[in-house]
Amino acid sequence: MSGSLSTPTALSSEVLKAAELAARHAPDADLAGRLPDGVVDALVAAGFARHFVPTRWGGRAGGFEELLDAVAAVGEGCTSAAWIAAVTSGAARMGACLPEDGQRELWSGGADSLVVGALVPAGRATAVDGGWRLTGEWPLVSGVDFADWAMVCASAPDTVRFFAVPRRDYRVRETWRNVGMRATASNTLLMEGVFVPAHRCVIREDIWAGRAVGSRAPCHTAPLRAVSGTLFAAPALGAARAAVRAWSARIAGRPAAGPVAPRDDPAVLAVLARAEGEIESAGLLLRRAARVADTGVGGTGGFGSEEVLARGARDCALAAEQLVGAVEGLFRSAGAGAQALTDPLQRVWRDVHCVASHTALRFETAGGAYGGRLLRGATS
Repeated sequence: MSGSLSTPTALSSEVLKAAELAARHAPDADLAGRLPDGVVDALVAAGFARHFVPTRWGGRAGGFEELLDAVAAVGEGCTSAAWIAAVTSGAARMGACLPEDGQRELWSGGADSLVVGALVPAGRATAVDGGWRLTGEWPLVSGVDFADWAMVCASAPDTVRFFAVPRRDYRVRETWRNVGMRATASNTLLMEGVFVPAHRCVIREDIWAGRAVGSRAPCHTAPLRAVSGTLFAAPALGAARAAVRAWSARIAGRPAAGPVAPRDDPAVLAVLARAEGEIESAGLLLRRAARVADTGVGGTGGFGSEEVLARGARDCALAAEQLVGAVEGLFRSAGAGAQALTDPLQRVWRDVHCVASHTALRFETAGGAYGGRLLRGATS
C-alpha cells in the first residue's frame, strides 16, 4: 500500500520466508482444514513461538508493535497462518506468569516450544496432593494440532485457574469445520483426570493483570486486555491489505462493458480509495494500542489508566470493524467472479469476517465500556 502514515518495524528474512511459504500454500490449506507442517515449522523458525518467551529461557521478550507487523505480513498471504502465529505467541506470553519451576518445565525443550491457549474455563480442576486433577473439553483451540503444550483454563473450587499441560496428556478431537479461518485447525482439546503439578498452575487473574514471575519486561507486565485485541486483529490487517491487491488486479484487467473501463471509472476507483483509507486507519489504531503496550506506561505498578486500557480495547474493536468494512466493500464491488472458490478475494472475505467475530473484538462491548468513561468525564 502506498502513502502509509504508519511506520512498520523491520521484518526479518525468516518472517518474510514464512509469509511467502504460507501464501503459496494458503489455497490448499484452506481446503485441507489445517496448515502444512512446513508452514508451521517456518512460523517457528521465524521466531513467533519464542517472541514473548522470557530471555532467561532463551526467548526474546519481544514487543507488540514488531509482532503486529510480522503477523500482518504473514496475514497478507494466509490469514490462518497469521492467526496461528499471533495466538501461539500470546499463549507463550501467559506462560511467563507460571511459577519459576513451571516455566522451567514449559521451556525445558527450548524457547521454540509451541504453546496454545484455551481461554474459556470449560474444564474443572480438583485439588489433590501436590497439584490438581484436571478434566474437560475445550473447543476452538487454535493450533492444537501443532502444539507442544497447552495453557488451558478451568474452574477450581477456589477460583478460575490456568494449567500448563504437555501434549502427551491430552487428546484432540477434530471438530473445526468453519466457513472461515479453515486452516487454523481450531479443534477440541480433551482431558480426563490428568494430574497437573502445582508449579504448572496459575490463577487466571494473575494472567489478566500481567503478574509475571521473574520478568519485568513490558510484554509480560501488560494486562491482557491491553494487548489481546492487537494480537487478534493483526491477521485481519494483513488479510485486508491482500484484498486490496486481489481487487486491484481484478479491476485493472477487467475489460470495459461500456464507454468507460472499470480502471478509469471514478465510482469504481472510489471503492479502492475508501478501502485503503479504512485499512490505513485500522492500522494506525492497532499501532497505537501496540505502542502503549510496549511502553509499559507504568507496568504492573500501574499500567496506564483505566481510560487508556478501555481506549485500547475500543481501538482494536473499531479497527476490526473498519477492516471488515473495507473487505466487504471490495468484495461486493468485485463481481461474481470473486465469489468463485478458487478466487483469493472470497477466502479473505470469509477469513476477515471470522476474525472480527472474536469476542475480544466485539465493538458493542469495548465501545460501550469506553463510551461510558467518556460520558462520565464529560459530565463530571
